[in-house]
Parts: sequence; C-alpha cells; structure tokens
Amino acid sequence: MTLVEPVPTPRLGELGRVHFIAIGGAGMSGVAAAFLARGLAVSGCDKEDSAALAALADLGASVCVGHDRAHVRGVDTVVVSSAIREDNPELVEARRLGCRVIHRSVALAALMLGCEVVAIAGTHGKTTTTAMCVAALQATGADPSYVIGGTMVDSGQGSHIGDDAVFLVEADESDGTFLQYPTSLAVVTGIEADHLDNWGSPQRYAAGFERFGAADSVRVVVLDADNLGAARLADQMRAQGRQVVTYGEGADCDVRLTDCGLDEGGATAQVSTASWTDRLRLAVPGRHNLHNAAAALAVGEVLDLDHAQVLAGLARFHGTARRFQRVGDARGVTVVDDYAHHPTEVAATLRTAHQMAGAGRVIACFQPHLFSRTQAFADDFGQALAQADEAVVLDVYPAREQPIPGVTGELVAQAVARHGGRVHYVADMDQAVSLLATMARPGDWVLTIGAGSVTSMGPRLLDRLEQS
Repeated sequence: MTLVEPVPTPRLGELGRVHFIAIGGAGMSGVAAAFLARGLAVSGCDKEDSAALAALADLGASVCVGHDRAHVRGVDTVVVSSAIREDNPELVEARRLGCRVIHRSVALAALMLGCEVVAIAGTHGKTTTTAMCVAALQATGADPSYVIGGTMVDSGQGSHIGDDAVFLVEADESDGTFLQYPTSLAVVTGIEADHLDNWGSPQRYAAGFERFGAADSVRVVVLDADNLGAARLADQMRAQGRQVVTYGEGADCDVRLTDCGLDEGGATAQVSTASWTDRLRLAVPGRHNLHNAAAALAVGEVLDLDHAQVLAGLARFHGTARRFQRVGDARGVTVVDDYAHHPTEVAATLRTAHQMAGAGRVIACFQPHLFSRTQAFADDFGQALAQADEAVVLDVYPAREQPIPGVTGELVAQAVARHGGRVHYVADMDQAVSLLATMARPGDWVLTIGAGSVTSMGPRLLDRLEQS
C-alpha cells in the first residue's frame, strides 16, 4: 500500500450508480450507508457475508458475496479502499469499462462538500474522540452528519446523514487520505510514529500532520498539548499564523484537565477554560478517555456550544465497539476486548485494566497487527505487555501485507520476557483460548487486544469458562 494523494472532489450528482468493492468493511460500510441516505443507487460486494452486508441490504443496497467482474457492469462509479489490490477482478473490469474509479476518501469527501467539516485525526483515539464529538453535538440538540471507523455502543451506528451543516469524520492518516477532506476544524489527538510501511519515516509521518493542519480550508487546529508530537505541531501551526486551541493537563492548555481519576467504573476530572470550570464525568474508564473528552469539549468551544450540555452528553456516552468493550463475565472472570494495536495504546489499555481489576490479575492476549508494525515496534510492544500479570502473544495478523522473513509474534513474546514480563507464545488461537481458560481465576480480567481476528476469542473464552 502507498500514500494516496488528494484529487479534485466530484459532486454527488456526478457519481451515478455507485459500486463499493469490499462494502462490508468498517470504513466502506459507513460511506455506503451515507450514500444511500443521500439517495444514491448503491451496490457492493465482499468476500464474506456479514451483519454489515445485511444492514446495507436493509437500507436498499444491492449486495452480494464474492468478487465477480459482472458486479460492475452497469455501474458508473466504483469505490475502492487502499486495501483493494489492482488485480481485483471487479477493479480490473471497472477500468476496462471506463468506469470512474475513486478512493473511499474521495467518496467521503463528496458527502462533505458545503459542510463545516470537523476532521479528527491522530495516531491514537480517533474513533472514540469522533464518537464523543458526535455525542457532544447531539446533546445540544444538533443533528450532525458523521462517519466513524467503528460503531457507537449506544446507537449501534457508525454513520449518519443529519440535517445540520456540521460533518464529523474520523480522518485516517495511515494512507494519507485525511488530506482529501475539506476540513475546517482539524483535531489532532497525538502524533507518534506509525504506518511507516506507507510513510517511510517518523519525520515524513509527522510532516503529513503538518500538511493536514496547514490546508487552506482549515480555520482552527485543536491539539492535545500533552502529546509531544502534537505539541510540536502546535508550534508549527502558530508559526504559520494558524488559530490553535489546546487541551490536556498542562497549565497553559485552553481546555485544562486537573484532578483526574476513576469514578464508579468510569473516569472523572475537573475541566477549566478561560470562561468556566466544571466537573467532567465519564461512563468509560481511562485517563486517555479524559483526554478524548477534552478534545470534544475543545471542539464545543470552537463551535460555541453550551458546555453544560456537552458535559451532559459526554456523561451519557458509553463508548465505541472494541474500545475497552466488556464482552462479559463467567465464573468470576471479566473478559474485555480492545482494538489497541500500537504500543502506546496497549500500554494505556493495560493501565486502565489494572485500575479496574483492583486486586485481580490482568491477563493480556495480544495479536500483533501487520508484519511491518511488528518488526518496527516489537520491543515497544514487549515493554507495554510486560505490565500485564500474564501475557499471551499470538502470531501476526497479516491484514494487507505479505510475510516478512523472521517476523512473527515470537519477536513480541521475546521482548515481553526481556522486559521482565510473564509470557506465553501461542500461535494457534484455539490453543490460546484453552490456555486462557486454564489460566484465569475469579477476580481476573482477561483482555483480548489487537486489530485483527483476536476479537473472536472473547466469546469463545466465556463459553469455555462457563463449561468448566
């Protein structure tokens, strides 16, 4: 996969009948649903049947399982993501037929034309922060449009076309597509090296965020000043004459958090701005979520929202799928699923788990995501996972990549051991479920962590525990 450069954005009326290749993915399904809401004729396919396909069919899309050249005959525009290979039979046929072929980000940008676009970017926390911004605006009575790379627990939705002029989007930097959007309010939750398979170096990755904040359409940049990379970007933006709004725990932050802590299973903090001070209470745990909420409060300040209503909306927010999501409890063992796939995210997830578990042990089952990321950050993953009382490391989930010789989950397991952690390397998922069921005892919290198929292990572990 390579970086995607911005292109002119077509208007929706120019697209005609639209076909989505791999329509069931978290990112594609949200855009397809939004197209349907705007009245476009939509078709799509995916390699497997799923709840997402069924939901899109219910909304009026023509969906099918499997890839076939015939699927693109009679369509005008074909939408692809960075994961679609050039030899995909539908893409090959679309090019042969002369169909318009656009990236998902271009399709999404077409939905935003004429809107006040709030784009939430950053190495960590994009999904939750975007969802919190949605909750904040909805609490004020607004009806914003949004597309999130996940689903909100409260509504089960990841996208919506609203009546108001504000459009909230989770802006993905992994392939550079966040540069496509007509962003007016740019939010950066933090910058740490990632996706180096595309960007090549930490310096180029950080430069991508500078380009994001410096776009001509951007009028305000909102950043987490406690993150070193974001703080550097704040200085760069100020030097360019940009309006910058900061949030975090530092004394100079425009939206400042103090007295942070746990509160009845969630989190709480005092929040101060130049004009008000109030208490922030969340139903989701973790210091990182207090920062995500502070970003939503900063967006509320820029949009001149009533802060009391925003705080009330954040208090009612119950998270997004796969973000410290409680799968269930069995025989006194709590099972949680989390999407963390970067060392900083894994460390934050485990800190939160220890706070929640109290005297119980924290057992982490981690599936590395991508060979390139595993190769680059194996030692950092090991240091993060060493926080767990017991760590089980699976083999690498390849996603879009081909194997790299010598790069397996064992690299991460060895790093856990080097950093003093207790670790088991179990490449087979069935064996890992059996090991976790044997290992867990009442009071323990077991976390399945990663961006791949590890999410399927939580329900299987609960079944095994209930049968034991």
